[in-house]
Amino acid sequence: MKKLLSAAILASLATGAQAEDVTLQLKWVTQAQFAGYYVAKDKGFYEEEGLNVTIKPGGPDIAPEQVIAGGGADIITTWMPAALAARERGLPLVNIAQPFADGGLKFTCLKESGVTTTADFPGRTLGVWFFGNEYPFYAWMAKLGLATDGSEGGVTVLKQAFNVDALLQKQADCISVMSYNEYGQVIDAGIAEDQLVTFTYADEGVGVLEDGLYVLEDRLADPAFVETMAKFVRASMKGWKYAEANPDEAAQIIVDNDDSGAQRLEHQQYMMSEVAKLTAGSDGKLDPAAYEETVATLLAAVSPDNPAITKAPEGMAWTHAVTDLALE
Repeated sequence: MKKLLSAAILASLATGAQAEDVTLQLKWVTQAQFAGYYVAKDKGFYEEEGLNVTIKPGGPDIAPEQVIAGGGADIITTWMPAALAARERGLPLVNIAQPFADGGLKFTCLKESGVTTTADFPGRTLGVWFFGNEYPFYAWMAKLGLATDGSEGGVTVLKQAFNVDALLQKQADCISVMSYNEYGQVIDAGIAEDQLVTFTYADEGVGVLEDGLYVLEDRLADPAFVETMAKFVRASMKGWKYAEANPDEAAQIIVDNDDSGAQRLEHQQYMMSEVAKLTAGSDGKLDPAAYEETVATLLAAVSPDNPAITKAPEGMAWTHAVTDLALE
């Protein structure tokens, strides 16, 4: 099958056939978190597959799930809890590839605050990201038996901005950080690692799959779309492996594609070195055990701000339809 697809792609390129347009909506702004896609575009990997890929950066006011629901993208990157929650609300998202084998979500606290273990959480103010990022936190608190409404013996939740100001300004005892981004920002602010106590969600038994690729399930009924997505996944994974092997070049590609001008090369190099740890070893296939852990975390994520997810999601039989074809 792979040889037939390759022959067809070469033939179409040789005859000048028009490339297939694909639009990818990112979960966040242009940064090394998405290096594989920018590298695949910059190095011509998408073009080799006969694809014309448009990469749309995200941001604090952009929900990828809403973008794809409105027809603004063919494929999105998002965290699985957000995708599965959207699915239960009636948007039939399906994971077609999982470049991130591990998660980078962490929780870091100033040691001077007195937090050294989870037993010190009661009475504390904890910074939490929302917009689908809050599910593992609420599952964790439920596992610890801690109320999240600020009542006695529980914790107070601070809806954290997507920065580290709440920790630096001591508005919160602990905040959410990504291993490849905000944690580095805390260190860059002059706080040494030995001044921090950091928890990893996966180590606490509430890990979730991050940064997967999702499409609308009904589109997978079209064999031509499945084939297009297989081309996209194959080129994207080639981009990820190139980025892992060439982190400094990948970081420069990110900076070159950042229209905002906000990204610094040094920070993108740090970010790429950390992101590579999360994508290493992944061939794009979804790990069933990691999926089950994510579902269990989501089912436990009861909070005042989010209705409980009441059942395990359906439709995951589709998850390998694209990667199986991409890897042939």
